[in-house]
Amino acid sequence: MTIDETLKDADTKMRGAVSVLQEELSGIRTGRANPRLVERLQVDYYGARTPLVQLASISVPEPRLLVIQPFDRSAMAAMEKAIMQSDLGLTPSNDGTVIRLAFPPLTEERRKDLIKVARERAEDGRVAVRNVRRHHKETLERLERGGEISEDDLKRAEREIQRLTDQYVAEVDRMLEHKEQELREV
Repeated sequence: MTIDETLKDADTKMRGAVSVLQEELSGIRTGRANPRLVERLQVDYYGARTPLVQLASISVPEPRLLVIQPFDRSAMAAMEKAIMQSDLGLTPSNDGTVIRLAFPPLTEERRKDLIKVARERAEDGRVAVRNVRRHHKETLERLERGGEISEDDLKRAEREIQRLTDQYVAEVDRMLEHKEQELREV
């Protein structure tokens, strides 16, 4: 593996870690209805674990209301069960054709809990980025020990990996700050 390949691989993996974090943060509910909150829920559909988004259309007719229109009405009970078992803390109401999820305003205590969860997930994202740095730094050191690259090349590549790490950690921090602002909105 060359220096360029190693740096490119590190960039790709760091970007992947940040996109995973973005998905996780979008799953933390704020006071508003957001279809992303339920899209990833796994529903037991005829014995198979299926994402809710594949079984229904999801709409937001009002800021605090989510409407789930199942493609197959026989799956409604399984969808309701998946929502009840999730960590959303919402109770679905079913009128026979659609499932409605009303989002009550968040209490101050719940906001603080969700901010704590967001911070934990952001820290996991930072750790993932740093692990990519460590792994690729070890790869570069092996190349240097094997005589494939010079010590100067190693130092330049390590600086570049550190620059990438700083860039993606800053991105994680921006995402966390944005999520905290969302959660603090009343």
